[in-house]
Amino acid sequence: MENSSSFNAKHRSNTIKNASSSLYDLIVIGGGITGAGILLDASSRGLKTLLVEKSDFASGTSSRSTKLIHGGLRYLKNLEFRIVRETGRERTILYKNAPHLVIPEKLLIPLTKKGNYKKWQLSWALKIYDLLAGVKGIDKRKMHNKETTLNKEPLLNSLDLIGAGVYAEYRTDDARLTLEIIKTALNYNGTAINYSEVTDLKKHNNIFHVNCSNKLTGEQFVIKAKSIINATGPWVDDLCKIDQIESIDKICLSKGIHIVLNKEKIPINHSIYFEVEDGRLCFVIPRDKVVYIGTTDTAYTGNKNEPNINNNDINYLINAINNTFNINKINKTDIISSWSGLRPLIKKEGLNTKELSRKDEISISKSGMITIAGGKLTGYRIMAKKIVDLICKKHNIKKRCISDTIIINGGEFKNLDYEHFKTNISNQLKELKIDSYNSSYLMSNYGNQSNSILEIYKNNNFNHLVEAEVVFCLNNESLYNALDFFLRRTGKIFFYPEIVLKELEIVMPYFIKYLSIDNNEADQMKENVKNYLKKLTNFSE
Repeated sequence: MENSSSFNAKHRSNTIKNASSSLYDLIVIGGGITGAGILLDASSRGLKTLLVEKSDFASGTSSRSTKLIHGGLRYLKNLEFRIVRETGRERTILYKNAPHLVIPEKLLIPLTKKGNYKKWQLSWALKIYDLLAGVKGIDKRKMHNKETTLNKEPLLNSLDLIGAGVYAEYRTDDARLTLEIIKTALNYNGTAINYSEVTDLKKHNNIFHVNCSNKLTGEQFVIKAKSIINATGPWVDDLCKIDQIESIDKICLSKGIHIVLNKEKIPINHSIYFEVEDGRLCFVIPRDKVVYIGTTDTAYTGNKNEPNINNNDINYLINAINNTFNINKINKTDIISSWSGLRPLIKKEGLNTKELSRKDEISISKSGMITIAGGKLTGYRIMAKKIVDLICKKHNIKKRCISDTIIINGGEFKNLDYEHFKTNISNQLKELKIDSYNSSYLMSNYGNQSNSILEIYKNNNFNHLVEAEVVFCLNNESLYNALDFFLRRTGKIFFYPEIVLKELEIVMPYFIKYLSIDNNEADQMKENVKNYLKKLTNFSE
């Protein structure tokens, strides 16, 4: 297996060695979507920038969202027009720069007699939303009466239904988006190291000295920078404590869970944004052969690394589905996978998590460490711009932000548009008689890198396309274990759990060879995947 980049296990020790002997303009702590965006913005402006992440990239909130690039319709209710306008603009930019990762998705909002919205209210809300978000043409909102709504979605419970509104959103894979933004930053001389935990940081002579632990070897190393960004999401308070300058208690955590069912259980035609009895809005979103449903919003104080899913969470979503759709009642045994994520929300006295704004907030400690907390997936780029503008002003660097024009890795299709490129990939799959994969899966994961995966497949005479996938990821995506492959590189553990065990046996020889691990390490790696699969359908009391 030839190395096609330096973003892999073969080059990790050299990357850490070089990082330890360098002085950076900026070190970003946290490898989620916010940290990734800052790395790209800063690197593209010419700042020498390093990102470190204690686990895998996107291992926290940025792989556990509802996986929508949405404009925040719910914020109209609180008259947060700026957020709607800003996120609408941002999703347009992201769709232009990453068409493989940002897929247009029409959402249908049923209107019921008992609901909080009257038809005229939803109509005006969607109209204002379209105006603020800059929605044009066929993507503008439409209103339907009861008959038309049921023609489009016959499974909706018709008893209290009075009609529906339809508006435009976009679907994504949050973990792939985060990773591809990081890979894009590498093209601008950015550096990113996962499995590197910050254990201490001090400031001497205006330079930050950051102690890190290489989680894969246990070795310690020190990195240095003129500025430090704390972009650790749910862990921002923990890093502020390591800063040891001041006590901080900035955020509270809100847990959101999602469950996945086979589509045959809820064979809907559209993504649906529906109201639950308590007034919250939930999503049910079809994706290939499955649908996923979310999300909850409950205060959380437990283990941040692996937030639990309990029976109350599950029952909330199951009851919501059973009350909204005219289907055979679903129950826990129908769930094929699930995930749970934490929203880091800015604390406000007297408000519960459902009432807290998703706005971001920047603070600077006495040592000069900059912390960014809160925010939304869709607004990652504008959050990064604010941070890097601050850094540039501090150091009198006259470099403007260009991230709105940067094509995200995998999104460049040269003379072909996305659909033509996808057709080309589909034709190649047919020629190779590969029917276990489809072009939509490959394209929404890898974009134009799908060609590289197919070349690896052909050049090595592989029997399974997953062999080419894992070789590509080991060579190009800082991949160190099988769980990360199935969880964040491919998403299969969530959306195709039935094939994971079979593919695990196929890919393990490549991990053993590439990472030079022994049989005990390989067995432990396999066991971790199997245990995670079991956890996806086991829920606490």
